[in-house]
Amino acid sequence: MRVHGSCHCEHITFISEAEPERTVVCHCRDCQIMSGSPYRSIVPSDERAFELLSGELTIYHKVGDSGNARELAFCNRCGSHIYATSKAGSDGGAVRSFGLRTGVLAEAAEFAPMFQVWCDSRLPWVSEFNALPGKPRQ
Repeated sequence: MRVHGSCHCEHITFISEAEPERTVVCHCRDCQIMSGSPYRSIVPSDERAFELLSGELTIYHKVGDSGNARELAFCNRCGSHIYATSKAGSDGGAVRSFGLRTGVLAEAAEFAPMFQVWCDSRLPWVSEFNALPGKPRQ
């Protein structure tokens, strides 16, 4: 499905393709800290489908809990996170998957979580996803 997204200040706008049935909730500490919430909702999108329409993304590099090098793209004006992906070149030149942050999508209401990851880090009072299948880590 075609999706449209923007940061909070609308400096960054983009279009991409995403499949609602692949939406996940991530409970890892990185997602908790960077989103300022107990979890983050993410939907994968093929790097080739992502088209930046306006603005310039800022890239932050870090090593995730998984040990993998990550690139996190955000707006340097308002701080909205747009996506995370593997570090360029770290995957042997394969097409990367962008983990779009569903909150920045105009179609966010259509992306109900279907799976959850990093359940070992899930806060004990988060129970709304108890019925979803999940993995303790990723």
